[in-house]
Amino acid sequence: MVLGPSWGGLLNATFGNATELIIGIVALKSGFVNIVKASLTGSIIGNLLLVMGLSMFLGGLRYKEQNFQPTMARVNASVMNLAVVAILLPTGLNFFASGIPEARLQGLSVAVSIVLILVYISTLLFSMKTHAYLYDVGMVELEEAEHDPSKVNLWLWLGVLLVATVFIAIESELLVDTLEEATDRLGLTALFTGVILLPVVGNAAEHATAVTVAMKDKMELSMSVAVGSSMQIALFVAPLLVLLGWVLGQPMDLNFNPFELLAVGIAVLIANSITSDGSSNWLEGALLLATYIVLGITFYFHPA
Repeated sequence: MVLGPSWGGLLNATFGNATELIIGIVALKSGFVNIVKASLTGSIIGNLLLVMGLSMFLGGLRYKEQNFQPTMARVNASVMNLAVVAILLPTGLNFFASGIPEARLQGLSVAVSIVLILVYISTLLFSMKTHAYLYDVGMVELEEAEHDPSKVNLWLWLGVLLVATVFIAIESELLVDTLEEATDRLGLTALFTGVILLPVVGNAAEHATAVTVAMKDKMELSMSVAVGSSMQIALFVAPLLVLLGWVLGQPMDLNFNPFELLAVGIAVLIANSITSDGSSNWLEGALLLATYIVLGITFYFHPA
């Protein structure tokens, strides 16, 4: 690993979530606001349960116990708790204060989004600058495990990722154009499509990266990709789409479907519980996967 767990995880999460952001912008311009919201919550749930679960399960089958920085786990848990609370408040206000104007709710969402983006910048400053030593404790071991990492052409691979992102933008236009028709033909609800199908398809490459490095006993990098991606969705991508919706005149806000928020809360709760000790095994991965499957089945039968 040339860049280390922190930078490596950030780059994987950023380029992986570029797909989510592009699809979100295209869908937002087309008026599919509810699907955009569903895909955001689906990405958070998928990364915390499906990706982390697969990583812990498959990695745990090869290695009895895998370790990662408990400091990283505790900080990430606190940040994700904040994200859940911040997203919950606009939804709660709309539920309890009946008749609140849409413009007022969007104004609240814009203000909360700005706070979340500032929190995200703070987390980057903490992990990359002021407390980088807490995150990169395993950096020496990772570098020693690689075969001559100095020969890796970093700029070449960044360019490949950038070109791939451009092609994804083109494909996103085609996906959104056929999304409504495909959903109707398959007999699926917009909620299930947004929460389950779009995140799995859109983040497939990122998911594969997290699982692959976990099977090489680099759980710290795998955690950085999975949890870092969830944090980036909650603290940057979702708030940015709210701000873009405000600019584009689309009613994009942080007023989510209550069941979506319940599912996100469940995902954050069980993920925080399992990662708090800084170690993982195959059973913990299986528990995360089981939770994701149960939530997926529930979303399939949800009438929305």
